[in-house]
Amino acid sequence: MTGSPDGQLVKGPPEQEPSDGRRARGMRSRTAVLERSVQMASREGLEGLTIGALAASLGVPKSSVHALFGSKEELQLATLAAARAILVDHVILPALSCDVGLPRLHAIGDAWCEYLASDVFSGGCFLSAASMEMDGRPGPLRDAVASVMREWIAVLSANIEAAITAHELRADVNPPAMAFRLNALGMAANWQRQLLNDPAGIEHARSGWRAELARSATSTRGRAA
Repeated sequence: MTGSPDGQLVKGPPEQEPSDGRRARGMRSRTAVLERSVQMASREGLEGLTIGALAASLGVPKSSVHALFGSKEELQLATLAAARAILVDHVILPALSCDVGLPRLHAIGDAWCEYLASDVFSGGCFLSAASMEMDGRPGPLRDAVASVMREWIAVLSANIEAAITAHELRADVNPPAMAFRLNALGMAANWQRQLLNDPAGIEHARSGWRAELARSATSTRGRAA
């Protein structure tokens, strides 16, 4: 989505399956393993994700998983990338049918709440959990989590800026501050759902997201979107 603020998260088309049969089978195997690893990591954390534990969960030899990833760190990074792709599919892509700016911000908020409510990951929002797990652990994995979260915040900020330019939001709105508050709503909803086993936080986040945008909207239509 070149030229769109959401292009920072939505990349090009998926990688084509290679024509070589062995490589094609390897790609399919890797995809199948990652489907399991994102669920495992959502429950046990990225640090709890190991080649041995994943192999045991899949009922395959450890060497089979090692051949696909090579190391624990590469498995963790690939799992993070898979979780990022799932967020894009469930939250960003559905919102692209709405105009950039305030309409898309409303759509992203609704899609994020639906994503949180639908238990896409068995352990709750993968990236919310990974952000808290890795915030005090320097290294390539922390850097990768931070990079994904910066992309997410950039999408929110860019749509806020677009809404200001279109006079949908007031000119005195601070985009980074509003993006911080919107992100905090979803992070808190995931915390309440997972730690307190209370899904009410998701609807609190949905109404809070709408209220945050309505407070700074320049028209009645924007407040009611």
